[in-house]
Amino acid sequence: MPSITLKNIPEDLYLRLKASAERNRRSINSEAIVCLQGALSRPPRNVDDLLADIDRIRNSHRVRITNEEIDRAKNEGRE
Repeated sequence: MPSITLKNIPEDLYLRLKASAERNRRSINSEAIVCLQGALSRPPRNVDDLLADIDRIRNSHRVRITNEEIDRAKNEGRE
């Protein structure tokens, strides 16, 4: 079975992985494998489906903000 070595893991990430391993009663190695399997087993999102979801969520809110209003707010005070 192949193996890898990870170098330069940020300390906060290592501590979160270690805490997760302890909660799940696994070794750090086993926890890393479970995390990798979970992250890599999800199918990639179809861009059209993602944009449709964004439109659906946007349209479900009562407050409507136009792109022009967003641009005006971003540029406010930059002149």
